[in-house]
Amino acid sequence: MSVMHRYVVEGAVVGYGRVPVVHGVELEVPTGQVSVIIGANACGKSTLLKAMARLLCPSQGAVTLDGQRIDKLPTRALARTLGLLPQSPIAPEGIAVADLVGRGRFPHQGYLRGWSSEDEEAVAEALEMMNIVDLSDRSVDELSGGQRQRVWIAMALAQRTDILLLDEPTTYLDIAHQVEILDLLSELNRTRQTTIVMVLHDINIAARYADRIFAMCNGRLIAQGPPAEIITEELMREVFSLDSVVISDPQSASPVVLPKTRVKHQPTDCDARDCTVTSAVDAA
Repeated sequence: MSVMHRYVVEGAVVGYGRVPVVHGVELEVPTGQVSVIIGANACGKSTLLKAMARLLCPSQGAVTLDGQRIDKLPTRALARTLGLLPQSPIAPEGIAVADLVGRGRFPHQGYLRGWSSEDEEAVAEALEMMNIVDLSDRSVDELSGGQRQRVWIAMALAQRTDILLLDEPTTYLDIAHQVEILDLLSELNRTRQTTIVMVLHDINIAARYADRIFAMCNGRLIAQGPPAEIITEELMREVFSLDSVVISDPQSASPVVLPKTRVKHQPTDCDARDCTVTSAVDAA
């Protein structure tokens, strides 16, 4: 069972060099829930997540964990509470899958504590959860993009943190494996109360799995709340410049965004021939 933490972004301005990308974001991550950050490309989603993971330091404002600025916390102590799967991680050349997943246990090591049975258990469990036990001895370099993504998620799971940040965790995965991974993360949240914050591009997937949505536009947080309350046609127009219809998912009751297009289906020659053949058969 995860420990509950107060995890807050306090008026953060974040960017690269002197160019701000995130402007004065204020939010508190709901503890023990799944939160998803959405927004158009280049709106600042990943930049905000990097600041929340201490990969970037705000030029104004702060990110705090239980009242302490995360940039003031010891690295190993922070990594025992906060885990991160970045957008494009790079594996050391030639490293085996099990060895890479095992690196998730680094924050739990120390001068007086070497590799333990608890570490073995955490790695074995993460490999099993990601269904990559059979890849344990393979080099990460040999894997497909989807397999590699599973390995990175396994490494984050092996870290066994109370808070887990994931930037596009379903990258390279087909729809069936996307659902499988997100179901697993949802189960992790329910059984361990792990606080999860994800960046996702797919609005409908985000709406189905999130307890809370944070919607960004041009580097600013413009809406937040449960998906059923904030995923509206007006928000889609403001965030994505998209005309849409929002309906209810018949399975989950979560909102589903259906984009409007100017393109309408036109009968093809094949369609016309099929109609002719069908009519002839019916007439006979």
